[in-house]
Amino acid sequence: MVKKGRIVVFFVVVLLFGALIGINGTDTAKNIKLGLDLQGGFEILYEVLPAKDGDVIDKEALVSTVNALTNRVDVLGVNEPNIQIEGKDRVRVQLAGVENQDKIREILSTQAKLTFRDVNDNVLLDGSQLAQNGAKQSFDDMGRPSVALTVKNSDDLKNATKKVKDYGRPNNLMVIWLDFEEGVDSFEAESKKPNPKYLSAATVDEVFNTKTVSITGGNFSVESANELASLLNAGALPVDLNEIYSTSVGAKFGEQALNKTVFAGAIGIFLVLLFMLIFYRFPGFIAVITLSIFVYLNLLVFDWMNAVLTLPGIAALILGVGMAVDANIITYERIKEEIRSGKSILSAYRSGSKNSFLTIFDANITTILAGVVLFIFGTSAVKGFATMLIVSIILSFLTAVYGSRLLLGLWVNSKYLNKKPSWFGVKQSQIRDLADADPEGNFPTRFDRFDFAKHKNKFFIASGLMVLVGIVVLLIFRLNLGIDFVAGTRMDVLADHPISKAELTEELSKLNLEAKEIVISGDNDEIGVARFADELSKDEVSKVKNHFQDLYGADPNVSTVSPTVGKELARNAFYASLIAMLGIIIYVAFRFEWLMGLAAIVALVHDAFFMIVLFSVTRLEVDVTFIAAVLTIIGYSINDTIVTFDRIRELLKKKKRIKTYEDLASIVNNGLRQTLGRSINTAITVIFTSVALLLLGGQAITNFSFALTIGLVAGMYSSIFIAAQLWLVWKSKQISKKQSVKAETEPQV
Repeated sequence: MVKKGRIVVFFVVVLLFGALIGINGTDTAKNIKLGLDLQGGFEILYEVLPAKDGDVIDKEALVSTVNALTNRVDVLGVNEPNIQIEGKDRVRVQLAGVENQDKIREILSTQAKLTFRDVNDNVLLDGSQLAQNGAKQSFDDMGRPSVALTVKNSDDLKNATKKVKDYGRPNNLMVIWLDFEEGVDSFEAESKKPNPKYLSAATVDEVFNTKTVSITGGNFSVESANELASLLNAGALPVDLNEIYSTSVGAKFGEQALNKTVFAGAIGIFLVLLFMLIFYRFPGFIAVITLSIFVYLNLLVFDWMNAVLTLPGIAALILGVGMAVDANIITYERIKEEIRSGKSILSAYRSGSKNSFLTIFDANITTILAGVVLFIFGTSAVKGFATMLIVSIILSFLTAVYGSRLLLGLWVNSKYLNKKPSWFGVKQSQIRDLADADPEGNFPTRFDRFDFAKHKNKFFIASGLMVLVGIVVLLIFRLNLGIDFVAGTRMDVLADHPISKAELTEELSKLNLEAKEIVISGDNDEIGVARFADELSKDEVSKVKNHFQDLYGADPNVSTVSPTVGKELARNAFYASLIAMLGIIIYVAFRFEWLMGLAAIVALVHDAFFMIVLFSVTRLEVDVTFIAAVLTIIGYSINDTIVTFDRIRELLKKKKRIKTYEDLASIVNNGLRQTLGRSINTAITVIFTSVALLLLGGQAITNFSFALTIGLVAGMYSSIFIAAQLWLVWKSKQISKKQSVKAETEPQV
């Protein structure tokens, strides 16, 4: 008898979530903060140096620096700045959505140390003696903009003006300086500089017994007077700042990247959902519902976290959909297996859900491990990717394991599906008699004609030859390392028409710049990428941005990396890969056995190596997002391998005695055959999303998407043809060795 109440509950739950998404989904998406790569802006990494000899850069100095920078950004009206301490002597500043990047960059690092000096260059007053918020824009007697200053103690101003007055003419001048630089000997020397920081000089004929004085004669506009007052109120920087890394993204670049990536993601997700509907029938429909909830929850959690969504972060969300499907596929494939074995729909549902839980758990843990390593060692954009990846994996586990099972369980427990195996994609002719079930877990599959163990040496030889060819390719072509690893400057120019190398070279020559390399890209050859061996100075960056803004109507993207940062990024990339692999082998060894962990790592290195080789052949640029792709593939590949090893472990437990190589080979073959359908289907769904990103996504993640696509294909290959076969060889030798030792120690009759 059908229990209709459960079906009613199903529709109520679905309608409630649908209404919630419909009402709140758009607002949630709009509330999420976009990174500078999606709305334009810039990021600078400062090395914090002592302002004078004897100063120490400690935690207190770094906190004071962050506070001073935050005050400057606040008075300039920049929305939601991100200013953070990094390491022992660095501060990272990220400002998204700013329009006048050059001006704000200059204001951030300008010391704004105000000093009142006599003609002998003796300091009489300085900015520390100003009252809190004691500077404001005002007007002089002639109606010209000026800056009014209020000191804490009127005696300070009284004593200073008395001393200057006593000098008598023509030496009774009080000279006002902003950010007076060490090494300048006198007022005259400073005034001859091409861009002096001298503000004004007032003749003092009387003593000022007041707290207020005005800076006039500085050729102020209302805007510049307000700017100076704000800087003075924000306070002087307690340190010197050395810019060692910077990147700026033009607003049009950001808008283009956002639109293209969202469109690509929508196409990729649509293909995944369509595949699930066609291949898994009713459970696929359940997956469509839970995946929609999964996407909404990702956005909701990111909003709650007040996290910044970057371009790689969107890619992680889209990739997360593909990986979330994997949990559904694992569960549905197990349910289909149980139905084919002759079990009832209810029994198959319970058994399939139970048997797939640990497989999904192990697969997700290893991917989270890769995400955590990415977050620890990655730069800001990579951290955004790692954050979204971790959030996506956790939410996919909750929605796919618990959400899908709850919704599917309502239908199964209603008994409406009792006589409908076709709703699960199982034909009646495929269902066997339960009495014929093999106690060792073996059952026929559509892949029984493949003998994976028999042809293992062919796979090893094929991979070995490809590795040798890859090594030769790397020795000849090497890697096209981006500025992230070799330092220098990269500039991306967005034109309003197709451009050529000759045109971009000519425009750069007008700025006295010569690029090391120029590449034309974009759908219509509208993007020119120029790389420079050296770091461009702030003035050069400003000239470049202004020139191409006037020429093409769009700010170029400009990134500079110092040699120090380049070496650190390369070192961190190596450490991240090493730690991720070490963590995975430890986890797999703990959950399975160390031989499986070792085989999994060999497969991972195999996958990463071919990604590197293809980047070498295609001359695509290797940057930090490539490392993110490598670590993502490490997580995905081990995910795939663990599913196979989990099935092998299950078959090992059911096998009463394993004496020969043939026994092991039979288990490996059955394990691979039983999980091959899941491996292929998962690869298809994830590749849908990665290929959509590659073909339709923004230019900024093309390399990232290409690396993911290649890695996914390589990961599927190694999981099917390398990892399990390696374990077979090593395990059979281990068993043979144990049997030999046992034979030698047994007493002879």
